[in-house]
Amino acid sequence: MKQILLPTDFSENSWNAISYAIQAYKDQECTFHLLNAYTPVIYHVEYVMGYPAQFGLGDAVRNTSQENLNKLISRISKEFKNNTKHKFETYSRFDTLISSIKEFASKHNIDIIVMGTQGATGAKEVLLGSNTVHVFKGVKCPVLVIPSNFSFEAPHEILFPTDLDVMFKHSSLKILKEIVLSNNSRLNVMHVSTGYDLTERQEINKRTIQSIFKHSAFLFHDVKSMDITDAINEFQIKHKINLLVMINNKHSFFENLFFKNTINQIGFHLNIPFLVFPSNT
Repeated sequence: MKQILLPTDFSENSWNAISYAIQAYKDQECTFHLLNAYTPVIYHVEYVMGYPAQFGLGDAVRNTSQENLNKLISRISKEFKNNTKHKFETYSRFDTLISSIKEFASKHNIDIIVMGTQGATGAKEVLLGSNTVHVFKGVKCPVLVIPSNFSFEAPHEILFPTDLDVMFKHSSLKILKEIVLSNNSRLNVMHVSTGYDLTERQEINKRTIQSIFKHSAFLFHDVKSMDITDAINEFQIKHKINLLVMINNKHSFFENLFFKNTINQIGFHLNIPFLVFPSNT
């Protein structure tokens, strides 16, 4: 049974991600773990040091969190009826979002995390909220991010940009292979040329990924030298891509896109689901 973590802050943004996950895995046996991490709005030094009872804050905030989780389960039951393949568990945690996700994913052997972008409202130049970027950086399992206005559609056209510097493994790409096979998807692997021939290592990695997906619709695209964000945006529009996939390997263009810029400087416009694999899955 697949274990799927769904962090929620009870916003429509997070509901949209939950809705996507339920529809994407409608035919698979899954346990969905609905996780709400909360911290009181009012902070006292004594509270942080372990004396919440005297302020009466802990119970009230925790109860509100659990009540909202119960309402969320009711909404899921109402909108998606009862899928006998699906099981739902709820968790309310007094913790920061990043810390609770990291701990939970490790403890419960989570296969994939599905969450909303949590980007800043109205800031069109912002790709993702800082929470999402930190999840990419700190969690050791695949993370699927759903833009707030994206209505579910099966990922029939998938774009996988890669610099071919990371060694591909069957185990680390298991989730992607499942998605490709279950949706009869076409996987478009894109390499943006640097103007030089591929190294021996890159040629080996290219053959490896071709072998992994040899029984799927697979296309390799060697794109002329250009900015990676421009290449992705141009390809996405031209080929009607509805899932973007990347591996977060160190010293790659992925790291340059997200971690060497401040959030406000990122000019990468994401309007389709985005699946990120850690390099050491």
